Amino acid sequence: MKSADTETVFDRGLADLPPDLRWREWLRRIEAVLFASASPVARDDLARVVGPGASVDLLIGDLVVDLAGRPIEVVQVGAGWMLRTKPAYAPAIRAAADVGGQALNLSEFDFAVLAAIAFHQPISRDGLKDIFGKEISRDLIGRLAERDLIGTGPREPRRGAPYTFVTTETFLAAFGMESLRDLPDPEQLDDAGMADPSGAMDG
Repeated sequence: MKSADTETVFDRGLADLPPDLRWREWLRRIEAVLFASASPVARDDLARVVGPGASVDLLIGDLVVDLAGRPIEVVQVGAGWMLRTKPAYAPAIRAAADVGGQALNLSEFDFAVLAAIAFHQPISRDGLKDIFGKEISRDLIGRLAERDLIGTGPREPRRGAPYTFVTTETFLAAFGMESLRDLPDPEQLDDAGMADPSGAMDG
């Protein structure tokens, strides 16, 4: 039998608090979870830290307002949410913070291939070859997969049924997008950090 010192019962409902303080505590719990998570947190997961019936969406909305004057913001990525630094503070972060572990460390051509996958997914290596006019190495695909920027999609319905590639939630998070509908126009790829040095994606 575990002692009271080794087992803590998590109180989701906080029924002993008045409504305003209860809401504020739920808000802080959601902020803490988003702060600690390395990936977007889904609604069902956030619901585990608030009272039954509490609206995660309303709490997120209040957190957005609460963070309005601070250097971080809540963003929706796919089916979840995460905290990120506001773009205006990027120069200060680059000047003083150690963010080496968060850098994508991809070459311009790697970014170009990633952009091609994003715009044409699901796409196979043969499809990428058609775009770039050369074979795309398995090592390059591996680098993108290791960083969880791409995953495997459905197999193509043709002889050999080659695998296709698609982007992931990590890709969305890395480029600050809620969904693929937020992909920039091809001419905006430079601003998105996904330049295409070959020009093969024009048109």
